Amino acid sequence: MSVEVCFLPDNVTVQAEVGEPLLTVAERAGVTIPTGCLMGSCHACEVDVVETDQSICTCISGVPPNLPRVTLNLYSDPTW
Repeated sequence: MSVEVCFLPDNVTVQAEVGEPLLTVAERAGVTIPTGCLMGSCHACEVDVVETDQSICTCISGVPPNLPRVTLNLYSDPTW
């Protein structure tokens, strides 16, 4: 199933498949998400999912099911 994934604040949108790794989707869209440990422990790759009002680590997360559109609000931690 195809899902529209939008990356804020630049409003870059691409199509992705449910379960596809979010870092892969971001790379394909030309969006850079900072990473650290790539295991979800350091939270360097944390983003906000607008539709669910939750934060997730993109290094260990895939495109969620049951949403026709996923909006990821990127923010950067100045300490990284």
